[in-house]
Amino acid sequence: MKKTLRFVLFGLLALVLTALVAIFLIVKIALVPAAGEWSTTVKAGPLNFEIGVPTAVRLATSSWFAPRLDGHSLDTRFGTVHFAWNEVGRPAGDALRALQRRGAGARHAADQGRTPDATVQRDGNTLNGTFEATPLSTDTSVIQGQWEGRLAPKNLHLSAKVQDAPIARWYAVLVPTLPELQRARIGGTLALSAQLVLPEATFAVQPTISQFTVEGLGTEAMLGARTSCGPSARLANDSWLARAVIAAEDQRFFTHAGYDLTEILASIDNNQKDGQTKRGGSTLTQQLAKLLVTGSDRTAERKLREMLYAVEMEQTLGKARILQLYLDNAPWGGNICGAEAAARRYFKRSARTLEPAQAVWLASMLHKPQAVLEQWRRDGRIDPDRTKWVAESVRGISRVQRETLLKSVAAAKFTAPEANTP
Repeated sequence: MKKTLRFVLFGLLALVLTALVAIFLIVKIALVPAAGEWSTTVKAGPLNFEIGVPTAVRLATSSWFAPRLDGHSLDTRFGTVHFAWNEVGRPAGDALRALQRRGAGARHAADQGRTPDATVQRDGNTLNGTFEATPLSTDTSVIQGQWEGRLAPKNLHLSAKVQDAPIARWYAVLVPTLPELQRARIGGTLALSAQLVLPEATFAVQPTISQFTVEGLGTEAMLGARTSCGPSARLANDSWLARAVIAAEDQRFFTHAGYDLTEILASIDNNQKDGQTKRGGSTLTQQLAKLLVTGSDRTAERKLREMLYAVEMEQTLGKARILQLYLDNAPWGGNICGAEAAARRYFKRSARTLEPAQAVWLASMLHKPQAVLEQWRRDGRIDPDRTKWVAESVRGISRVQRETLLKSVAAAKFTAPEANTP
C-alpha cells in the first residue's frame, strides 16, 4: 500500500513539474521577441529569458488575459502594483480591454502618502487611459489626467495631460511629508502635459503655472540676516561683479518670480543628451534658499522645498536684498564664501573695486567653485570658453564696453593663491 501511494505521489509530482515546464515553455515561446523588437530580460525563479515588450503589453491587455490579473499584485522597483479588471461597457472587441492599476508604488503610498491609480485600454496598437493621485488626508481632492500611447515594435510613445489643480495639492501628493507644508500657505495652480518615449526614457514636459504664491515660511526674517562669510560686499545691482554673477548664474533674475520655467525646461532637455555638460535650472533665489535653508542634498524633495522658499523670498525680500544675500553667502572654493572675502583672497582688493575682467573671472567660478579653483592653480587659468560666455552675457553695458571687456577677459591671466596662503 505504501509503495502504491508513493508511486502515485511521485506520479502526481512528475505531472505537476511537467505541466509547469510546459507552461513556462509556452509563455517563453509566446513572448519571444521578434527580430528587432524591443526586449527585456525577465527572471522566473532561477531562469532568465528574453521577452518582447510590445508582445507582453498586448498579452497583458488582451480581453482573455487581463481579467485573470484581477486581484493579483506585482512587485516592482517602484513598489507593489495591484491589478483589478473593470469592464467598461463597450461592445466586445479590442476596445473592451481594460486594466486598472491601483497602488502603484505602494511602498511610496505608505511612506509618502499618495495613492496613484491608473487605467489602460488597448485598441490594436493604440493605448489610452486615465490616472489620478489622491493625498492620504482629509482632503478628498485628486490630481487627474488622461494619457495615450502608440505601441511600435521598437518603442512606446506616451503622452499625458494633467488637469489644472492647486499647487498645494501637487505638493500634498508628491511630497506630503515636507515639514513646510504644515505652515506654508500655497496659492496658484499647475497643469502639465508630458511626452515619454520608452525604452529610450527620453521625455519632455510643458508645465503651466498660474499665480504661484507662498506665505508662512518666515523668510521676512532674512531682511536683517547677517552672513558668516565675513564683511558684506554691499554691492549695487549695477556693479561689475553683480552684473557678471547675474550673467553667469541667472540671466532672467530681474524678471522671474523665484523660478525660471524656461531654464528648467532647457536643463531637462540638455541633461538627456549624451556628452552634454549637466546643466542646472536653479535661479539665484533658489540657490540662496539652498545656501541658507535647504542644504544641497540631491533629491527631488529638496528641490521642491527650495522652490517654496524661493517664491516666498521674492515676495518678502525683493530682488535687491536677494542679490545682496546671495553675493554675501555664495561659495567661491577653498572654504571661501562671500564676494568680499573672495575678492580679497583672489585679487587683494575689495569687491567694489574689482576690474571688469576680475569680476567675470569670479562669476565664472560659481558653477563649480572648488573644481575651477583647482584648475586655476593647476593650469594658471580657468575655462576660457566660460569666461568669454559670461562676458558676452553681461547686460547693461555699451558695445564699446563689451568689446573692451572681451579683450581684457581673453588676455587675462591671474595668479591663483596657494592652498595655504591666507
